[in-house]
Amino acid sequence: MNEDGLTDAVQEAGAVELVLVRHGESEGNVAATEARLAGAEVIAVPARDPDVNLSDTGQDQAKALGTALARIAENMRPDAVVSSPYARARQTAEIAVETAGWPVKVLTDERLRDRELGILDRLTSRGVENRYPEEAERRLWLGKLYYRPPGGESWADVALRLRSVLDELNTLGSGRRVMLVCHDAVILLVRYVLEGMSEEDILDLASTTSVLNASITRYVRPTGSGPWELESFNVADHLTEQGVTVTEHAGDASVHPQ
Repeated sequence: MNEDGLTDAVQEAGAVELVLVRHGESEGNVAATEARLAGAEVIAVPARDPDVNLSDTGQDQAKALGTALARIAENMRPDAVVSSPYARARQTAEIAVETAGWPVKVLTDERLRDRELGILDRLTSRGVENRYPEEAERRLWLGKLYYRPPGGESWADVALRLRSVLDELNTLGSGRRVMLVCHDAVILLVRYVLEGMSEEDILDLASTTSVLNASITRYVRPTGSGPWELESFNVADHLTEQGVTVTEHAGDASVHPQ
């Protein structure tokens, strides 16, 4: 055993814990919900997707997340925090780390960015149906995993870039604990990859479950090698405990091929 309580075998293996955090509520989340309720075709986002900031509620959620992270024993804290470069995720990570008082720098990795929607960016489901009816039909035919909008990505495309991120966890060589701050689709697709889900499995999950803003999902593997075990998923108790609003901004639930 070394001074950190890790065996040599673990030191020579990869990461032993993976924490996934969805960003706090964003101004884009709020705008999308308002557009859907109003029956609008276009979402009135204030900036391009990578630049959309946290809402006031999202900032409160990030602080509550940080308060919860501060309770983690020092020898059990993630020693690497990596965020999507998108503002809402990066702000969540930076606020949480600062609030927790962790002496760790937040890194960014473009492979953790949200799914790119191409020509469908900023459109509601109604907007897609009215402006690109052939794309709406193709999306229904192919289903969420394989449908790629022109200029955008399918979920399978996102899973492909995530596989390289997750593979790097096996080559860290230090028994590290890693926290990734990212997006709802990214978290679902990490589950798809790590748990070896089928298309039907991931689409069943996506159609019935929305990843809550600032929620925590945790995987562990004490030996630092082999399969990951899902310890907890989509936990937001730290928000309710601190009196912070829990927000649910899900995507289109029509995800299965039809």
